[in-house]
Amino acid sequence: MEIFERSLEENIEIIHQLLAHNRMTRFRTEFLALHNYDRAQIFAALEVDDRNKIYQYLSPTELADIFDMLENEDDSVIGYFDEMSNSYAASLLGAMYSDNAVDVLNSLKNRNQVNIYLHLMPVESAREISKLMSYMEETAGAIMTSEFISIPENITLGDAYRKVRKQAAEAETIYYVYVVDEEGRLTGVLSLRDLIVNEEDKQVKDFMNNRVITVQVNDNQEEVAQMVQDYDLLALPVVGFDQVLLGLITVDDIMDVIREEADSDYSGLAAVDVSEQHLSPFSAAKSRLPWLITLLFLGMGTSTVISQYQDVIASASILSAFVTLITGTAGNAGTQSLAVAVRKLTNKSEEDDFTSSLSFELLTGAITGLVVGLAVMVIVLVWQHNLFLGAIIGFAMMMAIIVANLAGSLIPKLMDRIGFDPAVASGPFISTLSDLTSVFIYFSIASFFLNLIQ
Repeated sequence: MEIFERSLEENIEIIHQLLAHNRMTRFRTEFLALHNYDRAQIFAALEVDDRNKIYQYLSPTELADIFDMLENEDDSVIGYFDEMSNSYAASLLGAMYSDNAVDVLNSLKNRNQVNIYLHLMPVESAREISKLMSYMEETAGAIMTSEFISIPENITLGDAYRKVRKQAAEAETIYYVYVVDEEGRLTGVLSLRDLIVNEEDKQVKDFMNNRVITVQVNDNQEEVAQMVQDYDLLALPVVGFDQVLLGLITVDDIMDVIREEADSDYSGLAAVDVSEQHLSPFSAAKSRLPWLITLLFLGMGTSTVISQYQDVIASASILSAFVTLITGTAGNAGTQSLAVAVRKLTNKSEEDDFTSSLSFELLTGAITGLVVGLAVMVIVLVWQHNLFLGAIIGFAMMMAIIVANLAGSLIPKLMDRIGFDPAVASGPFISTLSDLTSVFIYFSIASFFLNLIQ
């Protein structure tokens, strides 16, 4: 069977058997014939004894292609470096794309080990990686690569073509050829098509496009990702304040950013780190407890409100039967508004005026609250044969939904405006807040009309 026709499980078993029987030549033939992604999947599925043999059978440069495909911030990936000798690991990091090597080094908790790797790797690689590590996290500088192709603006297309061929092997991508002046400032971009089809003696500056979309090195990575999406780019150059070309952000890095931001949003909606599958049960519980304790105290506020209306409940005990109905429905409405609000905040391209959002959510809450309120009024009327009780519960339901809608929509926006992460306005927080407000609304209305339902 051809190697490309096998399933992943079959390839894992074959590679395992070749390693177990020390068949190095056959292993290299089979393993290196696979796509880098498949190699990475197989490597991650093998046991430590098999991986130790791979470190003997493959050079650091050959293994670097695999590690460029792995999620380099993953704890399991960091553990692989503990299995290698320091010199092998340093050579591996030096052969990786610089942005991926930076991800690994930034994830290492032992800063001494970072210094050892930097000391052992080639000087030029260490210099580039150290420079990238100096940029703040979640900025364009932190996710850019320094392996890109640039050419002077005052040369011919023929000379440019030869420079591109020379640099291509080391570059992470050759989708675009960037043109710089004598000071290294970005002045234009040249397409490969223009480079290839035009006469060699023509000047680069006559064919380059000098309207280049760039980002500053300190720009937020989420804004960078949005720009790549808006302009449908495969790569985006990063410049300093002096317009000197510093690096390049490729679309694969942007996909990682989008995934990270999505994880952050989902984590906020659930008040839990959705990427905690690699944590131990104790660590996972430790990360969840602060939110649960906070919500516990907020929930006690709901109990306090209910205790203040014990006389009302004692006078009309039927009211207690509808508490969970109102709080649950209001909580669901608030969570729906929260999801829409976070989605809009994530997608910066969508226009989102604060006043228009307030009007929209107020009207949406009024419509949904009115419909749900009328529905519950009819249900209570049929069930309890009491029109006034049905009207009170229906009206309370409508008001609770309106307030929950506004809270779910506006709290994330307020947090975003004052500089806090809107994901902090999580689903459980909004749900608990809705419980508190809906209980207060329900019993306030019920106590006002108590004489009508007794």
